[in-house]
Amino acid sequence: MNFSELGLSPKVLEAVTASGYTTPTPIQAEAIPRVLERRDVLGIAQTGTGKTAAFTLPMITLLEQGRARARMPRTLILEPTRELAAQVEESFIKYGSGQKLDVALLIGGVSFGDQDVKITRGVDVLIATPGRLLDHFERGKLLLTGIEILVIDEADRMLDMGFIPDIERICKMVPFTRQTLFFSATMPPEIQRITDTFLHNPARIEIARQSTTAETITQYLVASSNHAAEKRETLRRLMRDATDVKNGIIFCNRKSDVQIVYKSLTKHGFSVAALHGDMDQRARTLALEAFRNGTTQYLVASDVAARGLDIPDVSHVFNYDAPHHSEDYVHRIGRTGRAGRLGTAYTLITSADDKSLAGIEGLIKKSIPWLGPTLAEAVFEPAPRSERSSRSHRSDRTSSRRPPRADGEAKPQAERAPRAAKPERTREAPKPELRTPSPAPQSAVQAKKPSSQPRNRRDDDGPTPVGFGDQMPGFLTRGLKAKG
Repeated sequence: MNFSELGLSPKVLEAVTASGYTTPTPIQAEAIPRVLERRDVLGIAQTGTGKTAAFTLPMITLLEQGRARARMPRTLILEPTRELAAQVEESFIKYGSGQKLDVALLIGGVSFGDQDVKITRGVDVLIATPGRLLDHFERGKLLLTGIEILVIDEADRMLDMGFIPDIERICKMVPFTRQTLFFSATMPPEIQRITDTFLHNPARIEIARQSTTAETITQYLVASSNHAAEKRETLRRLMRDATDVKNGIIFCNRKSDVQIVYKSLTKHGFSVAALHGDMDQRARTLALEAFRNGTTQYLVASDVAARGLDIPDVSHVFNYDAPHHSEDYVHRIGRTGRAGRLGTAYTLITSADDKSLAGIEGLIKKSIPWLGPTLAEAVFEPAPRSERSSRSHRSDRTSSRRPPRADGEAKPQAERAPRAAKPERTREAPKPELRTPSPAPQSAVQAKKPSSQPRNRRDDDGPTPVGFGDQMPGFLTRGLKAKG
């Protein structure tokens, strides 16, 4: 089967041929005719199978008739990340080159004003992340009553990122008569509930068994120490020893670890860029573009790069951290071995990853072989001194200035001399107090100031006085002023 048999318009077929494609992928061959029939579609296929073209090509054909109105887009495509949204925009520009289609991209990190201008003019295709779309809607800048086709892409990623409440709200804001295209790599129960609620008699297209990995990917486990510096050393050694490395993506679970690993690899001479959700949009775009065009060989990324990014020729994937969610493993290693190419994926496993590894192997229904010794057999060497933390460096400098002294060793005279030479303030000893049998009343005023040392109330300085004893208060000795 080729694209000419799927019912696409001549202009779309011309654009597809110009792009060098002749044979559709299985998901494209099944989905495109159903979309052209105006049916709801539920597409389930592993990453890298061409899901984006499965809905962009028939949408362009359907949009050839009609015209967009101000603030009322004709179609809406929801994506979980900015990178995926920008990638879909590129597909519409690529395949719709011969069409007069207006496309707008609503993502974070970009000026609201520029996006408002495009919406006001009217757009045929609106591609958005859920949060930014709702921001425009709540500001009164956008109407969704003219939506003819709603596309929810990477639905399981939407679930992971907490977008499901936003998706449900958006589905209720668009017309009931719209056509809905729903694509996901996996179908957890929550996603199944959404499809049952918002899709009407959909054509279910399942190309591969849920949560499977491509057979073109060779997978390995690598034993690693829990210590962060030793783990980074294991990663660098693995990257140096790997064969036929054209480029590679290194995945970390935390955004903070992305920065740490990026700095470590840069310090050791690797050509590397970083990509995670806390970076501004310009930096994210530059990092991704540098990796795509080969300016940098490696990309250290969080799971923001795990879903749907179209980087067709990634040779290696390195999982610096075993993913907490088993489904993320499928998406991560799916960045390599795409479109029939061969790929290799390594996953570093520490003693804390037992549950994650069991979940991954249970999901993909096979055991992953170890590269080298297993975790139980591995013996880890200390990390190089250059990889110690800054705290360790401070500790080393301090210990070099003050070497430890053996138990019982006397303190050298040279160390005691400066302290002994330092003058100390001395206090004169109090003079002995002479007791008189009948002191003058003013003796209380002339009495010596008490010592600065704390006085114990139980101390016994002599016989218990009667009344005030010899300590006559001064106010009792004052004469009374006669009344006039």
